[in-house]
Amino acid sequence: MPIEQIIEGVDQLPLATGRSLLSAMARGVRLRCPNCGLGPMFSRYLTVRERCPACGEELHHHRADDAPPYFVILIAGHLVVGTALTIEAAYSPPLWMQMIGWPVVALILCLALLPRVKGALVGLQWALRMHGFDPATRKTGIAGIDFDPLYRSNDH
Repeated sequence: MPIEQIIEGVDQLPLATGRSLLSAMARGVRLRCPNCGLGPMFSRYLTVRERCPACGEELHHHRADDAPPYFVILIAGHLVVGTALTIEAAYSPPLWMQMIGWPVVALILCLALLPRVKGALVGLQWALRMHGFDPATRKTGIAGIDFDPLYRSNDH
């Protein structure tokens, strides 16, 4: 199969999930529910809601853990270092300006990217039905009780 067909068909991967991978991740980047795209995914800066307020989809199954910071460091590091080297080669600004400016730029970029990357990863997990996002892998959904063995509630 030619690579062009694989790339064009990435959103239609034969995963038997019935969920669009790219749509779910794009909704996550926009900080919206991966299911409906309407409700907000986060209740606070990085706190994922238990359920979507618009469609009721359970979102607490996510297991983003350390992946978002790793991806943010990878993205922001490449952007900041590449831009800093380009600016240095083209304009050679004073050292004091670079020592103040680049850490501020890196901090703002990381803070802006972190919830978006986490949202994309939650969308990825939802689309692939990972970590309890597949109702067939749970014993029941009655009264919001989740029997996913990886899910640990703070109530116990």
